[in-house]
Amino acid sequence: MSSLSVSLRRLSSQGLQACTVSGSRNFSTKKVCVIGAAGGIGQPLSLLLKNSPLVGQLNLYDVAPVTPGVACDLSHIPTSAKVAGFTGDKMGDALNGADVVVIPAGVPRKPGMTRDDLFNINAGIVANIAKQVAISCPKAMLLIISNPVNSTVPIAAEILKKHNAFDPKRVFGVTTLDVCRANTFVAENQKMDVSKTNVRVIGGHAGITILPLLSQVPGAKFTQTEVEALTKRIMFGGDEVVAAKAGGGSATLSMAYAGAEFAFKILRALNGEKGIIAESYVNQPNGPASYFASPVELGVNGVEKIHSFGAINDYEKKLLAAAIPELEGSIKKGIAFAASFK
Repeated sequence: MSSLSVSLRRLSSQGLQACTVSGSRNFSTKKVCVIGAAGGIGQPLSLLLKNSPLVGQLNLYDVAPVTPGVACDLSHIPTSAKVAGFTGDKMGDALNGADVVVIPAGVPRKPGMTRDDLFNINAGIVANIAKQVAISCPKAMLLIISNPVNSTVPIAAEILKKHNAFDPKRVFGVTTLDVCRANTFVAENQKMDVSKTNVRVIGGHAGITILPLLSQVPGAKFTQTEVEALTKRIMFGGDEVVAAKAGGGSATLSMAYAGAEFAFKILRALNGEKGIIAESYVNQPNGPASYFASPVELGVNGVEKIHSFGAINDYEKKLLAAAIPELEGSIKKGIAFAASFK
């Protein structure tokens, strides 16, 4: 079976597992809104969500005028989710009453750009979206993909605070792509079944703030050279895609896959399924940084518990120590932006 087939089978199981919550086929569908739905991430992400029985209503919003056409296109797919497209000044209509909001909106990276280079544009986009979320669906689960995630998640949180709509249990930075890359690269290196590989990745979602805990991979035997090479590749996997696309964009398909995988876990948790754990970048007042990606247990109210990431070796401790100042700098930058945002 090809790696693509394995990946699709794995993702499908994420989306369909809630059909058997509590041993029955009784589950409730949810209203999901994708903001930035006409973009390189938004379109394949919306396609994956349309294919899920967990989604009853799928609302798509983008400033691009093609968005209603994207919705029309998806609506011809024979699955139960109903699709509607919105553009222009209709973001509030798209968001109204949403249970889950997924935000891939923003400009993509180009060769030579870092995630921080995106800050000035994407910060304002995310701030505006958060403001509308506070008005239209303040209880929604907010899944932020827009880069730089290390800054955009604090921005969204601060804007929600201004509108008395911040619940730290309901705001997530989607770092699932880091886990997907780690699983793929480690499985290739160790000749493991990728569908059974689960590498814990903590920290943030940019460069050296991404920390794969290779010391915790069951059954793996790495040389130090392999550890260093794999760690670097996982940290800078996004650069690999940007370079390979030669000016044609950044990671879109893999990010759409990862965003859908995390969204499905949220939807399953909203249906009452227990024991769902996923790494996510969330508010942690007592964590290594005030926002930090850790294993998070999900429930009907969002974050039920933030789990310890466990024992790490000396090499990983060194990487974590280097990551924290970088992470806190990005967080402070986001908070400062939100404070000045009108």
